[in-house]
Amino acid sequence: MSVYEKVLEFKKKYPGTVAWRLKKNANIVEKHLNSDEKLLYVFAGQKNDNPFNIVSSAVIALTNKRILIGRDRVIVGYFLDSITPDMFNDIKVRSNIIWGSVDIDTIKEFFTISNISKRALVEIETNISEYMMEMKKEYGSANRK
Repeated sequence: MSVYEKVLEFKKKYPGTVAWRLKKNANIVEKHLNSDEKLLYVFAGQKNDNPFNIVSSAVIALTNKRILIGRDRVIVGYFLDSITPDMFNDIKVRSNIIWGSVDIDTIKEFFTISNISKRALVEIETNISEYMMEMKKEYGSANRK
């Protein structure tokens, strides 16, 4: 299943999530997937911490190697963030009046994905937390060898 198909599933399940241009954003992630990477979970939201800024849509994909955040620029180009397991720090979930947000804290940066349907927060938190714990376990054992 492609990144776009997975993000469409998410959007259909949680239509209250504010996200535009899903196909273009998904294509950015798809373009940067390595041949040995497998998609585990995909969701969408706004990559910012301002609930009134709805023009920073992003597609977030968890793979068996890393987390990718893809955003197509409106005019020319795109943005891609890649978070490897050694960079994971913490995750924070916030539920507000209308939407919720997920903060992914890494060693160097802090990523906020906002304007997510409040109903999706538990699913996203569970997937990211389990993913981080599994990847830390794998990464930690690889470092000890």
